[in-house]
Formats: sequence, C-alpha cells, structure tokens
Amino acid sequence: MAGKLYLCATPIGNLEDITFRVLNTLKQVDLIAAEDTRHSIKLLNHFQIKTPMTSYHEYNKVEKAKELVLKMEQGLDIALITDAGTPGISDPGEELVRQCYEAGISVTSLPGPAACITALTMSGLSTRRFSFEAFLPSEKKERAMVLEELKQETRTIIIYEAPHHLIKTLEELLENLGDRDVTICKELTKKYENAFRTTFSKALDYYRKEGPRGEYVIVVQGKSRKEIREEEIHTWEAMTVEEHMDYYTRQGIDKKEAMKLTAKDRGISKREIYQYFISK
Repeated sequence: MAGKLYLCATPIGNLEDITFRVLNTLKQVDLIAAEDTRHSIKLLNHFQIKTPMTSYHEYNKVEKAKELVLKMEQGLDIALITDAGTPGISDPGEELVRQCYEAGISVTSLPGPAACITALTMSGLSTRRFSFEAFLPSEKKERAMVLEELKQETRTIIIYEAPHHLIKTLEELLENLGDRDVTICKELTKKYENAFRTTFSKALDYYRKEGPRGEYVIVVQGKSRKEIREEEIHTWEAMTVEEHMDYYTRQGIDKKEAMKLTAKDRGISKREIYQYFISK
C-alpha cells in the first residue's frame, strides 16, 4: 500500500506555534524532507523528534521529488517541512505535491503558521480580498510586468522581501503604484515583532536612515475603485467622441452597443451620443 505526503507547517519564529498534530505526525512518519536539514534539526531536537531527515530544496526539487515519490510508492509516509511556515508557499514544496498527484500519491496539509496570513491579519488593511505575490521576480522584464499589473490591483497586496532588497522594492512600488498606505511587518511571532503602519514615501525616509534588518512582509493597500473610475473618466474626457466609439468598434463591438458604452463612460445619455453624430 502506498504511503502519504504530509505538508507540515512549522513555526515562523515562536516555537510554541507548532500544533500537536504536526508534532505527532513528525514523530510517526518514516522520513522528514526538510528545506535545510541544518536549520530543521534544531526544531526536531527541541521537540525530541528522532525521525530521519533528508534534504529537499530549490536546487534538487525535481530529481529529489522523484526519489521521494518512489519511496512513498513503496509504502513510506513522508512529512515535508520548510525552514519556516507552510510548505508549498513560495518554496519548492509545490513541485513535490505536483509529482505526488501525478503518481496517485495521497497528499494532506496540516495547517499552521504562514507569514503572509499573519502579516495580513495584523496589517490593519482590508482582509476580505488579497493578492499574494511572494517575492517579486528578479528578472527585470518579468518584474516590470508584475509591477504594471499591480498598478490597477484593488485587492490588498502581500509581498515578501529580504532586508538588502527592501529599499529598492519600496522605491519601485512607490514609482509604479503611487504613495499607498502600507504595513511593513518584520520579526513576526518573535520578541521584537513589529508592524509599521506608514506610506511608501515615509517608509523610504525611515529605512534610508535606519537601515533594514530582518525578513519583511509588505502589505499594501489596494487601489480604490473610486480612483480607477476617476482615471477612466479622465481618459475618456481626453478622447473625442469619435475616438471613444472607435475604441469599442475596433474590438468587434457593433455600433449600437459601442454608442451605449461610450455614453456610459462619459456619464451622458445614449441619445446625446446619437444627436452628436446626427449633427456632424
């Protein structure tokens, strides 16, 4: 009978945040796959867990996943842990999960800490809808594309960042998104945990003087629908009625519907658009 993969969330700082279920699972499985065994051995030693470990990280994730899947096909139960938080979120765990499903191996996730959710809930910003971006892409072209997409994002945005890149990232966010409200969290669940409620410009003033320290979660206020609507109105007003109509007809929309949409955009009646063209 095939084994099973257990995705085990581990503390992001405070060791008391581990669940009884995760502790029991880590003791009972046949093998623990860890992102960094040197880091994880401290956790296992603290809770007196003697289960064997093997490394599973970004640089061996494809080939090592094949090995782990083979072990589960042979009947072994394996727990996957990351350095901190929930496996599969911004780490190589998703590759192992994908290969498990392809091989018909059962997967379960044991809930627990996740830095993105912890930061979101303490940010003071809207939690109803959010977009998790993890670390922004390092490749210049892809990064520019993501930042362009975020300009119109109405959901709360969550971004991870390392201290040595924080100032550059805040500069790019300010340039692309405008001076938004933001909560910058660091040392989550630890003794010196901090949630810095501010704006991009004020945050830059602070970190240029003080220097960033620690790992950061940046929680950014989404763009308001009012702002988007005002920008749209400004765009439409800069167009002639003919250009506005042409914008829709080029998309294959018939003239009657294009007239209706143009009138709605400009805040006038369809009859006024019709009269405009009659008078031309």
